[in-house]
Amino acid sequence: MKYRLIIAAAVVFVLTVSFSAAHLDQESPERRVHQHLTSRQPDAGCDCDGSELCTHLPLVIIDTAGTDIPGQPILDADNHEIGFTTTAQGEEMLSAKISVISAEDRNHHPSDQPDLESDMLIRIRGNSSRYFEKKSYLVRLTDEDGSYRNEEMMGMAPHYEWALHGPYLDKSLIRNYMWYNIAGEFMGYAPNVRFCEVILNGEYQGLYVMTETITNGEDCRINVSEPVENTNQTGYLLRLDRGSSTPIKNIQTFTNYSYRNMQKYNIQYPRSGDLTPELTAAIAQDFSDFEKSLYSYDYDTDDYGYYYDIDVQSFIDYFLINEFTTNYDAGWLSTYLYKDIGGKYKMVIWDFNSACDNYEQTTLEPHHFETQLTVLYYMLIKDEYFVERLIDRYRELREGVLSEAYLNQYIDDVVAYLGDAVERNFSVWGHTFETYRPLSPDSRNPADHEEAIEQIRDYIHERGDWMDEHIDILLQYCHESKVKKFNH
Repeated sequence: MKYRLIIAAAVVFVLTVSFSAAHLDQESPERRVHQHLTSRQPDAGCDCDGSELCTHLPLVIIDTAGTDIPGQPILDADNHEIGFTTTAQGEEMLSAKISVISAEDRNHHPSDQPDLESDMLIRIRGNSSRYFEKKSYLVRLTDEDGSYRNEEMMGMAPHYEWALHGPYLDKSLIRNYMWYNIAGEFMGYAPNVRFCEVILNGEYQGLYVMTETITNGEDCRINVSEPVENTNQTGYLLRLDRGSSTPIKNIQTFTNYSYRNMQKYNIQYPRSGDLTPELTAAIAQDFSDFEKSLYSYDYDTDDYGYYYDIDVQSFIDYFLINEFTTNYDAGWLSTYLYKDIGGKYKMVIWDFNSACDNYEQTTLEPHHFETQLTVLYYMLIKDEYFVERLIDRYRELREGVLSEAYLNQYIDDVVAYLGDAVERNFSVWGHTFETYRPLSPDSRNPADHEEAIEQIRDYIHERGDWMDEHIDILLQYCHESKVKKFNH
């Protein structure tokens, strides 16, 4: 019965949508906005006198009154991380000011009237990226009384929380912008992004990517319900990573005490102020029930199959975007999934800094598959229905947004859009081509921005060719000889 249903589903699944970087319908409210295709271009010109920074990109000005931004790692005598810096008052986030200049009809200068001015809270963000010389920041817009303030940011839907990502490890500067946008063309949700340039306390900091954080928001971000009063019902978002510094957010789930998962799940939404011990326990139990079903002998049965719990398309698309780019933190770290009340689990992409041959390790070559080993996919990949649908989806995407022609054109367009902002960025960070060479062997480290871009192109070509030829080997994981102890 199940596979008769599968055949019918496969017919419905086949899509005929084609994509072209030159013909994206940016006027459709359902179409993702690609900044480099819709915003002011670098050759638009400006009538300023050249006495100050002039940029076609949005400009973000941060004023901390000279106070250090908290969140810097603190190390002990053995160079082990023991905590993070705080404000003088012991707070994790610093009160500061932010101004954003992002008008569409002109270039931007530090002296221009801002399009957004706000108080804010700010801290250094990230895990390994906290150690980078060029910092990334978490920003929360606030009113004067300290309450959160929802504001539109560079054309992105209003919200109070934003991630200001500073490309450092990624010397192409474009990985997160590119892959978030590519994923946004075929996944249900991927964080929106905008390039900008940042000035901190009067000092130019270079090129940044303003990014939506993954959380709930009115008419934006992930679409999950708020906690229902006097119940333990809520939509929720989980993160698989190193856990939260807020204890009530950390949950123990079925796979936390099984051998397959050494990472930690924590609740990203609801926020800690809305969580109670009872609500936390209910979320942990709900997710554990799904994990137990997934790791049971009934994982693919008509009565208890995983497909009742997950949005299969979302899990397939997540697998493919991370496999195509060999973004192998996915499934272990920086892994997000969410579920609404009465709904199914969906995946959300995050963090492509190390994608496309930008891992420090030498073992992550483009000629293998990895994601099938992760905790959420270890059992899914054993089901023939899931694997066949995944393969079909891959071939479809290779005719569209994952085709080499589309991706190369996309890279060309983004680099052209950035224009002289690339040179300005490396006027500050150009020394890192010599002083920060983390990739091994050393020959993998690009010597300049052009080489960094070619690194992505070359990897897309090699990875795409290999996956085209070998995508069918994923069927080995669902072959009867491999899974007969699970399927009966």
